[in-house]
Amino acid sequence: MTEDLFGNITPAPSKGGSLANVPHDAPLAVRLRPRTLDEIVGQKHLLGPGSPLRRLAEGQPMSVFLWGPPGVGKTTIAAVVSHTTGSRFVELSAVTAGVKEVRAELDRARAELARGVKTVLFIDEVHRFSKAQQDVLLPAVENRIVTLIAATTENPSFSVIAPLLSRSLLLTLNPLTADDMAVLVDRALTDERGVRTPSGGLFHIDEDARANLIQLGGGDARRVLTYVEEAAATATAVGSDTITASILSQAVDRAAVRYDADGDQHYDVISAFIKSIRGSDVQAGLHYLARMISAGEDPRFIARRLMILASEDIGMASPQTLTLCVSAAQAVQMVGMPEGRIILAHAVIACATAPKSNAVVSAIDAAQADVGGGKGGPVPPHLRDAHYSTASSYGHGVGYQYAHDFPHGIAPQQYLPNDLKDAEYYVPTDHGAEAQVKERMPVIEELLGRRSSGDSN
Repeated sequence: MTEDLFGNITPAPSKGGSLANVPHDAPLAVRLRPRTLDEIVGQKHLLGPGSPLRRLAEGQPMSVFLWGPPGVGKTTIAAVVSHTTGSRFVELSAVTAGVKEVRAELDRARAELARGVKTVLFIDEVHRFSKAQQDVLLPAVENRIVTLIAATTENPSFSVIAPLLSRSLLLTLNPLTADDMAVLVDRALTDERGVRTPSGGLFHIDEDARANLIQLGGGDARRVLTYVEEAAATATAVGSDTITASILSQAVDRAAVRYDADGDQHYDVISAFIKSIRGSDVQAGLHYLARMISAGEDPRFIARRLMILASEDIGMASPQTLTLCVSAAQAVQMVGMPEGRIILAHAVIACATAPKSNAVVSAIDAAQADVGGGKGGPVPPHLRDAHYSTASSYGHGVGYQYAHDFPHGIAPQQYLPNDLKDAEYYVPTDHGAEAQVKERMPVIEELLGRRSSGDSN
């Protein structure tokens, strides 16, 4: 027995995939899951003749990573490939499955392959697998024991080990358009697998309700179909066969849903959160923090974003703010919720009210741009490693000036490679504590011999 993404218990995987024998009382999003590639809504850029998905569905052995936001068809594509190739369909979630479960399914796949039955192994949220868990998949992918279809909402380049990614295709899925959402709404109301009145008739929907559904769906197929199902249930409860805007509002109860921890709004809210704090609006920062907490966002994610912001947007204008955010992240980890909300609020208020400077990120960006552009010659000889006996014969370390032998602890010598000796990456602002750094920089530059006392900063 297995549990699908909606918590429904279904029999063990069988030939033909998860599209066979869907219970009539399964959620609408499950009942309406496309059975062929042609029924898939959206993702036209991946479904053309000769495309990887077409070849995969035709039985060409390959493994793929599907990268895209929630509700755009990642699970559907895996199920369709399994169904059209007559393969076993096994679905695992990286949230709940460990190495033991993965090994067990791979052993089963080997046994089935010996009987001539192929297996499509679908792993949802694969970015949550550790390196060790991903390593377990390598031999099975390389030897084609399974067709791996892995879904992720995060960039696989950063979350998936390179050996596994290099043995697979990476396909990017796009959010569904308004036209795509309209197709789904109409299909839910007219398809034989869709919603029906108690007498078996069709539901009608007025234009306002239809437009609201498409907007509320936010490019997420699962979400819009869930709303249709709830709206039909509410219409039935009030004895109507028409879904109106009023009925939809009652059904969704959160018809003005502004945040969904697993949906597209997740990215909008965290973006507004960071931009509000960067803009020093403490009230807005607390508002978006409250929305994320209420929606069940992982507090560790919030704490990580605050640490990044403390360096990127505050930096040397208030260097102690990063320390505060690191302490907040550790405290949230130890204390947990709901008390952790107070600690996060503490960090938000500190970040929002701190003086701001992006001089640090501008400095490292400029330095990396030079390195990326091929600049940066040999390390000056006097700075090279001189701990071995023959170093001086190569000129390594010869002429090095020990900083602590000089006034102010600053030795006047060249530290940068010759082609960058006049580079200036860090330009402090006059915001907060960084104003003091700005006053000191000309003095430091003069003591280094990089600038005369008459030069301006």
